[in-house]
Amino acid sequence: MTSLLDRYISRVEYDSYDDFKENFKINVPDNFNFAYDVVDVYAAQQPEKKALVWCDDNDEEKILTFKDLEYYSNKTASMLKGMGVKKGDNVMLMLKSRYEFWFCLLGLHRIGAIAVPATHMLTKKDIVYRVERALINTVICAPDEGVLKYVDEAYDEIRSILKNRLVIGMERAGWLDFTIEMEKASEDFARPTGEDATTNNDILLNYFSSGTTGFPKMVQHNYVYPLAHIITAKYWQNVTDDGLHYTVADSGWAKCVWGKIYGQWLAGSGVFVYDYEKFSADRMLENAIKYGVTTFCAPPTIYRFLIREDLSNYDFSKLKYCVTAGEPLNPEVYEQFHRITGMKLMEGFGQTETVVSVATYPWLEPKPGSMGKPSPEYDILLLNSEGKPCDVGEEGEIVIDTSFGNPPGIFTGYRSDEQLTSRVWHDGYYHTGDMAWMDEDGYFWFVGRADDIIKTSGYRVGPFEVESALIEHPAVLECAITGIPDAVRGQVIKATIVLTKDYTASDELKKELQDHVKKVTAPYKYPRVIEFVPELPKTISGKIRRVEIRDHDMESKQ
Repeated sequence: MTSLLDRYISRVEYDSYDDFKENFKINVPDNFNFAYDVVDVYAAQQPEKKALVWCDDNDEEKILTFKDLEYYSNKTASMLKGMGVKKGDNVMLMLKSRYEFWFCLLGLHRIGAIAVPATHMLTKKDIVYRVERALINTVICAPDEGVLKYVDEAYDEIRSILKNRLVIGMERAGWLDFTIEMEKASEDFARPTGEDATTNNDILLNYFSSGTTGFPKMVQHNYVYPLAHIITAKYWQNVTDDGLHYTVADSGWAKCVWGKIYGQWLAGSGVFVYDYEKFSADRMLENAIKYGVTTFCAPPTIYRFLIREDLSNYDFSKLKYCVTAGEPLNPEVYEQFHRITGMKLMEGFGQTETVVSVATYPWLEPKPGSMGKPSPEYDILLLNSEGKPCDVGEEGEIVIDTSFGNPPGIFTGYRSDEQLTSRVWHDGYYHTGDMAWMDEDGYFWFVGRADDIIKTSGYRVGPFEVESALIEHPAVLECAITGIPDAVRGQVIKATIVLTKDYTASDELKKELQDHVKKVTAPYKYPRVIEFVPELPKTISGKIRRVEIRDHDMESKQ
C-alpha cells in the first residue's frame, strides 16, 4: 500500500489534460469520514508513515506519523466528548499554526462535531459575531495573549452560548489547559454508530468567508469535501507519495485545508508546517529546504517577497513543483521566479465555497497570468450580462453548472442565509461573482470580482490588469485599483499604492507611474488618481479590501 487514491478515484494516472478532464471520477463511498477512513487506515497499515512535519522559530519541531495522529486525535475526541461536545455542535479553532490544530480537527471529525476554523486576528466584535451566528459552544485557542484577551472581553456577551474555553499549554482563569486535559483523556474512541454516526450530508466544516465585500458569510462543507481535494493536491499541487508539501497558510482560513491535510494525505504526501510569529522570506526558505519540502504553494504576495531574496544561496534540489493561488499572479513575478529557479509557477483558482476549480495542470503549459483550464467534475462556464455563454475573448462571470447535480467539494450553502444562497445559486448555476474571459486555447484569465469592475468612458476595466502593469515598476510594492464616480466618465481609475523602501511619494512619481501604465497597457487604463499609503486594507486572510477603499473615497466626498 502507498496512497489511498485507488480507493476513491477511477484512475490515478492520465496521459493528457483532455484525458484527465474526461475520465477523472471520484468514487464517493457511503458515510465517508476522513478521520476513520484515511488517518486510521494509514495508522493500521503504515503506522510509521510521515504525516506532519512541524517547526517554529524557537527551534522546536514535531514529526508526527499517522499512528501519532490517530492516538492524539482519539484523545482529543475523548476529551471533548467528556466536556459535552456532541455530533452537530460547533467548535471554533483559533490555533494559528499550532500542531494541535490537526489533533482538534480530526477529533471533531470523529465526534461528528462541526469545526469552525478562525484566524487569531479576530477582535472582540468578530468573536461575538461568530459565536452568535454559528452557536459555538466551545473554543480552543493558541497561547496567544491577544486571542485570549479578546475572547475574555467577549465572554460576558456570549456566556449563554459558549460553554467551554480551552487554551494550549497554559493556566488561565476561566480556561482549561488543553494539553493537560487531553493527556488525561482515553486514547480509545470507537467510531460512532446509529444516530451518532456521520453521514456524507452532515456538516464537516463551517468557514466564515474573508469578507471582501461585507460581513463574513458562513460557508458550509459536508463530509465528502475532503475527497474533492484529491484534485487540488494530486493533480494541481502535484504532490507525490512520501513527498513533503508546504502550503503557506494559517489554520484559520480555508487555504489550510486546501494544502495541509485532506488531499495531500489521500495522495500519500506528508505536510509541512512552519509556525512563525513574523513572516521572514529567508527563514521560510531555510526551513523549507532544511526539512526537504518537495512541493510548494503560496499566494503571489509570498513569491514577490521570495524573488527579492538572493535565491542563489539556497539548494532547491528537492523542491520540484510550485503553484500559486489566492489572487492573480502578475506575469512579472512569474518571469522573475522562473528565471531565478527554473520552475514554472502553476496557477489555480477556487473559493472558500469550492476546491480548486480552474487550474494550470501538469499537462498544460502555463500562460503567465492565466488561471488555466477547468477542473474535472466541475462544469465551468462564463456567462455574460444576459445570462448567455460568452464567446472567446468576451468577459463574463465564472459559474459552475450544477443542473445535473452538485460536484464533490462544492459547498452546501450559506448557513442560516437562504436568501444569500439563492441569490448566488439559482437556475442550475452557482455564480462565483468572479469575472474572467477565455482565450482561443481554452485558458481562463481572471478579470476581477464583479463588484470591482470599473466602467470608465464606455470601457470595462478589471483591477488586475492595471495592477499588473503597475507592479512591474520598481517603485510599487503593492497596489489596489478602484473606481471613483465621475460625472463625465462614469468612473475614473484610482490607484492606491504602497511604495518600495527606495522611493518616496511625489507628484513627479505619480506622473511617472501614469506614463508607465500607458506604455505597458492600453492608455485608457491608466490611473487618473493616485494615492500613496503605508499599507492597504486587507481581510484577515490577506486579500485586498477594495470595498473599504471605495467606501473611504465616498465618505471623503460627502
